[in-house]
Amino acid sequence: MKIKRPLVSVVDDDESVRESLPDLLAEFGFAVQAFSSAEAFLNSGNMARTRCLILDVAMPDMSGPDLHRELKRRKLEIPIVFITANADEKVRPRMLEEGAVECLIKPFSDTDLRKALDAALA
Repeated sequence: MKIKRPLVSVVDDDESVRESLPDLLAEFGFAVQAFSSAEAFLNSGNMARTRCLILDVAMPDMSGPDLHRELKRRKLEIPIVFITANADEKVRPRMLEEGAVECLIKPFSDTDLRKALDAALA
């Protein structure tokens, strides 16, 4: 019997993140889909299958927080781990206040990401 691996979707406009993060997530044992924009994720048909969303805060057009609000509007409760290159100390508390499981500052450690995913999927 085949065990289904939880799907983690990555939404980040940074190509290097979309190339490297899926490899790490696969090593952790997850199925992974990567998207270059919030719109691409919304149009993918993967929302219902996604067990956790790793979401960049700052993206052109629709930001990570905008996508988070849109998912809430659609009544889709997907646990979110925000990632950001912005070291502003106000960003993390704001993302957590809006309902994110975690907000990691790039570059983050594999261990910190794994802890955030474990919390999101608990």
